Amino acid sequence: MQIPENLRYSNDHEWTDSSGERVKVGITDYAQDALGDVVFVQLPVVGTVVAAGDPIGEVESTKSVSEIYAPVSGTVCTINDALTSGPELINSDPYGAGWICEIEVEGSEQLSQLLDAQGYGILTNN
Repeated sequence: MQIPENLRYSNDHEWTDSSGERVKVGITDYAQDALGDVVFVQLPVVGTVVAAGDPIGEVESTKSVSEIYAPVSGTVCTINDALTSGPELINSDPYGAGWICEIEVEGSEQLSQLLDAQGYGILTNN
């Protein structure tokens, strides 16, 4: 299982990649593996204001449906439209082409509240 060192992680198995005031969000390799083959992704709506922990979408797999939670508070500013026709990108490239959305954050201090790679590894027992 991959746990990139440069990302931050939520307890709900979302990852974040920060560049300035925007945070790219996706689900982790651990989460996509647990879900199995992803067949549908319900993306958040651009412009939606979210609080950390709020559901922002769903991932449907051959095994189950799982909610995606906002790891930070802010406004959804971009979504990954490629997932509409290619939801399997979450399985094949969870930290790259399989990203879910970008959130413009309300204060960068939120990122320090997320887990680093080591902490996420402990959470997932890896």
